[in-house]
Amino acid sequence: MIKRRKTITVRAGAVKIGSSAPIVIQSMTKVPTVDISRCVKQIKQLVLAGCQLVRIAVPRRADTAAFARIVQKVSVPLIADVHFSSNRAIEAIEAGAAKVRLNPGNIKNREDIVRIIDAAKMHKTAVRIGINEASIRDLRKQDVPFQKRTGLMLKEMTKYVRLFENRNFTQLVLSAKSSDPLRTIEVNRRIAEVFDYPIHLGLTHAGLPEDAQIPSGIALGTLLAEGIGDTIRVSAAGNPVVEAEIAKQILTALGLYGRSKPELVVCPVCGRAEIDVIKLARRVKKALADIDKPVRIAVMGCIVNGPGEAADADLAVCAAKNKAYLYRNGRKISIVRGDKIIPELLRQLNKL
Repeated sequence: MIKRRKTITVRAGAVKIGSSAPIVIQSMTKVPTVDISRCVKQIKQLVLAGCQLVRIAVPRRADTAAFARIVQKVSVPLIADVHFSSNRAIEAIEAGAAKVRLNPGNIKNREDIVRIIDAAKMHKTAVRIGINEASIRDLRKQDVPFQKRTGLMLKEMTKYVRLFENRNFTQLVLSAKSSDPLRTIEVNRRIAEVFDYPIHLGLTHAGLPEDAQIPSGIALGTLLAEGIGDTIRVSAAGNPVVEAEIAKQILTALGLYGRSKPELVVCPVCGRAEIDVIKLARRVKKALADIDKPVRIAVMGCIVNGPGEAADADLAVCAAKNKAYLYRNGRKISIVRGDKIIPELLRQLNKL
């Protein structure tokens, strides 16, 4: 059981962020913000995929104007992603943003920051202070050593946080991202030691979805396993729904997110197998696609791993040549011909 780090609780609209609340999954729209209908459609897809917060880029005045209209068309709290303009941040706050993301590497003028703080206080808007390693000028050189990099990111974070605290603003979420998993892990560990604000986790510029899964799993999984992290976003080039799916997989693997679909366990296959286990597993996976039960299904190809996995599964198929043994909760319940495996599996699944 993972023991979550204690933090203050931050509210982004109706969503609570912090140690007393479940970890929040978020993603970001990837269509032009001014294309309101497409943006709303993508937001609704992300909500169905499990996102409790959705972030939208607002680089231009036209985007904050569109943001104000989008807020009225969706039920999920929206985050305005601001990088360079304090005016955009204030416009987004006034437009109904539940939270704004500011980048200390790009918005540095103290008067501008104070204006944003005052607007956020007035409208009860949360703020994420989000540092990207690539946006800190001193870190753009390739020869900056590891510890100095994490130290500079923490220094930038500390200066920004103190500005907010000096104006009695504490509805803050902190994040520090790198495209390097090890640096992301280390800098977030240090932030967790220094501050008691919730932490947003992410590995920036992670790549295409198939390339983003492993480094994101390593960085986010390591920190989450240590109790660090209150909201997460997997950054992958492509459909944002895939980001939400990867995030859910990471959280589910750590026992931090309830499973709503079947879990399929498949043996790695070896020379003992007398059937095409992979082909059978894919047939089972396809048959389970529309099932909304948090059950554990095992597909095994021999008696070595089969009985053990069967004991830990709600239903298990231990396949042999031209037949299969079906187990329910570790107890053998039937022997079926090879062509009857899927129908019998679904029949038994309906009994659960």
